[in-house]
Amino acid sequence: MKKLLVAVFAVFALSAASFAGGWGLGIKLGAGQNDPKTLKDAHTSGTLTKSPGVFALEGLYEWDLNGKKFKQVGSENKIGLRFGFDFYGENKLEQGGATAKEDTTSLPITVYYKHDSGIKKVSWYAGAGLTFIQTKFEIPGDTIKEDKTFPHIMAGAEYRFSKLFALGLDLKYNFSAKITKRDAVLSDRTGLQGVLAARFYF
Repeated sequence: MKKLLVAVFAVFALSAASFAGGWGLGIKLGAGQNDPKTLKDAHTSGTLTKSPGVFALEGLYEWDLNGKKFKQVGSENKIGLRFGFDFYGENKLEQGGATAKEDTTSLPITVYYKHDSGIKKVSWYAGAGLTFIQTKFEIPGDTIKEDKTFPHIMAGAEYRFSKLFALGLDLKYNFSAKITKRDAVLSDRTGLQGVLAARFYF
């Protein structure tokens, strides 16, 4: 997976130097599907805390294609690449004086098409990609780490307030995002994820 990421970023950097387009940075906050099955099955007393929250940092680059040209944002038709880090809320079971918890992070890479409507208008986009996800599952006396890669699809819309700033809503569906080890479900983020995004273009 690391070699794949290096290759993607190398192509990305070379392409960015060769074609018209623009960089962006996104900050996201929202919620997504969360099914900590093992912790739920073990919950006979005590307190089980489940967090569906998602916080994300994202970089992006968009290449202009054909179509109508806008002075400040370029072509109405774009191809983009997004990459970043998703930090999921912690799941925790406190029971009998002991604590078990799950911490999960992911690195999604998405290729998408964007129809850009210009400044002070709503634009939309849709795409697909791969997500590398990793879970750290801690129980008394043991720490288990496991990861996997799975596909996702996404769609969304944003309102561009100016050349530099936009607010958006992103929806993503994760396929087969269940992480298991030793016949236990460490984390399962399969399903729909929705976030509000603040994006800065430069």
